[in-house]
Amino acid sequence: MPERSEERGASAVRPLWTGTISFGLVSVPVELYTAQRRNPVSLRMLDEDGTPLSRRYFCPKEDRELDWDEVVRGYPVGEEEFVVVTDEELSSAEPEKSGDIDLRLFTKTEDIDPLFFERAYVLAPSGKSNKAYRLLAETMEKTGRAGIATFVMRDRQYLVAILAENGILRAETMRFADEVRSPEEVGLPKGGRARSAQVQKIEREMGKLTRRDLDLGELRDDRAERLLDLVVTKQAEERDVVSTEVAESDEEDAVIDLMAELKKRMQGASSPPRPRRARKAPARRTARKRKAS
Repeated sequence: MPERSEERGASAVRPLWTGTISFGLVSVPVELYTAQRRNPVSLRMLDEDGTPLSRRYFCPKEDRELDWDEVVRGYPVGEEEFVVVTDEELSSAEPEKSGDIDLRLFTKTEDIDPLFFERAYVLAPSGKSNKAYRLLAETMEKTGRAGIATFVMRDRQYLVAILAENGILRAETMRFADEVRSPEEVGLPKGGRARSAQVQKIEREMGKLTRRDLDLGELRDDRAERLLDLVVTKQAEERDVVSTEVAESDEEDAVIDLMAELKKRMQGASSPPRPRRARKAPARRTARKRKAS
């Protein structure tokens, strides 16, 4: 039966990238983990008997489905005009692979506009780097500084800010300057002076909603909760349920809690052994549909 968000608990977590934070003579081995979860409610496209559908490329000009080796990539340079880029040319443009988060500079944390932040990650100490990791995190937090760096993950170069909070390092991938619109580009009107009575009214209303402590746990996705309730109810009633037997997942990571694992490492505890990969079962597909009697 589907689990509601509060019942999910830990999620399967594994490092997306392993490397080293480096600058000058300093070198700190780290592992990079995503700090975000997927929306707990996601829907798949199925046919009527419950078989998951797959995406295909279709040529409207020739009115037929294309094989993968017939597909090429193109950069649009005008209306209905493209410059074709081959796989070899794409490979030659990829950044040189590196195991380093190369810190280019340090700046005050408050000087970084959150508008540039794109995706959040947690950095954990790797191997025997716990002491160096702690020292770097404490120094950055004490001085209120963030590091700006670049690194390569999955053949793509990222601009990233390294931040320290509560003794933990985290990374925020950043948008490049040309990816952020200015207020002038959006077309915002020029600012003017508001009347004091209006300002006081807004301040009063803000005061009514101001809280001393912010509990982010209270911020819930109402639509996702309602949709999950609907799914749980329909499954319990065996109404509109279709099932398709497919190959077992090739997931090889144990279910762990990221912050608990990070806390263990920083306390010097060893990581739990990684489970052995199970052999894939041959894919079998059968479908059935159950309706309430």
